[in-house]
Amino acid sequence: MKPGIPKGTRDFSPEQLVKRNYIFSTIRNVFKTYGYVPIETPTMENLSTLTGKYGEEGDRLLFKILNNGNFLAKADKEALASGDSAKLTYSIADRGLRYDLTVPFARYVVMHQNDIVFPFKRYQIQQVWRADRPQRGRFREFYQCDVDVVGSESLMYEAELAKIYDQVFDELGLNVEIKINNRKILFGIAEAAGIEDKFVDMTIAIDKMDKIGEEGVVKELSGKGISQASIDIILKVIKCNSLKALESYFEDCPAGKEGIAELRTFHNYADRIEFKNNLSLDVSLARGLNYYTGCIFEVKAKDVEIGSIGGGGRYDDLTGVFGMKGVSGVGISFGAERIYLCLEELGLFPEHLSDTSTVIIVALDEASHLYGFSCLDKLRKAEISSELYPSPAKMKKQMKYANDRQFPYTLIIGSEEMESGKLLLKDMETGEQYKLSLDEIIQKLSSN
Repeated sequence: MKPGIPKGTRDFSPEQLVKRNYIFSTIRNVFKTYGYVPIETPTMENLSTLTGKYGEEGDRLLFKILNNGNFLAKADKEALASGDSAKLTYSIADRGLRYDLTVPFARYVVMHQNDIVFPFKRYQIQQVWRADRPQRGRFREFYQCDVDVVGSESLMYEAELAKIYDQVFDELGLNVEIKINNRKILFGIAEAAGIEDKFVDMTIAIDKMDKIGEEGVVKELSGKGISQASIDIILKVIKCNSLKALESYFEDCPAGKEGIAELRTFHNYADRIEFKNNLSLDVSLARGLNYYTGCIFEVKAKDVEIGSIGGGGRYDDLTGVFGMKGVSGVGISFGAERIYLCLEELGLFPEHLSDTSTVIIVALDEASHLYGFSCLDKLRKAEISSELYPSPAKMKKQMKYANDRQFPYTLIIGSEEMESGKLLLKDMETGEQYKLSLDEIIQKLSSN
């Protein structure tokens, strides 16, 4: 059988993992700087936890896990006979792979509420799964790097999260635009257009503006039964580029006015700190997930065409669906896979980024090989990453291995080196060689 892996998943080489870990460590260090603490949640959740939180499309993209044993024993016979897969699913599967990290986090908060001090600031870097159509920058298995705070309605946290975006991307060397909007402003647009009952249809359509353009948005809105007069109002409002310009459309729209007020409060904080990247209002920004209720964010790379590389927002009652009312939260997520592609395309990974050991010992005979094994122990006790070639093979073969693995140093040991106690250390980049005692070698390598 020819080996393979499922579409939308990938193997990662050591070189790729070093780069991914560089992204994760950069993000993690910023999270910790801002006082966030780590948690982890299970790979799989109950389907009752996941369904109904992401909208119809999200429910469709959930990976479901078949029940243990004879899963057909309790299958809905009518659905099975009629071929109704949607109805059948929930009688043969009661678990699913997590779709994101936010809903499991809300579940975690409710289950552990007596152990948590609020406001609770957490970060989480784990894999998620979506039964999506694989394409560039979009996979079925991928990592999310989330940071959230629950238990406070303060818009200070929105400003803090915007700054986290700014700092992470500045440290990674990526030029980005951090877009912000508010779901209440979007509802204000629906109010102004007289289509409150089609709010979700409207947000789904206008959120595709970047992908399908104005003509495509108009076609989609019209297809949902929205009149041309309402569409004209929607298009005018989403082109506003300032809060002041929005005000004239929201005179009789309470939700819209509240959204403007919240963004002004956000700017009262954000305008007091320095941003290296551009922070801009985008009234067409909707974020498709149903649970957002206030400020929403999206981040786009300026120098790579790849879609959003981050997003998030305020969710006032996500824990309410699990029986814990009145707990507001806000969070953002980093799209690690797309960030990786951006850094790779722009050549922004650090040049000397490697997990290769610092030094490899090359022994010229059996006695030198055993001597090298004792040297290896001393090097590792000094926390110097080191290896010994597994046998005293020909010098050419061992040095080729050292080159192929890109070791910065080789430590060459023969009978002469054992007798004198002066070992030959070679800098593989410059070609320089040093005759040093093991203690001197440890001192030199520790200072690099």
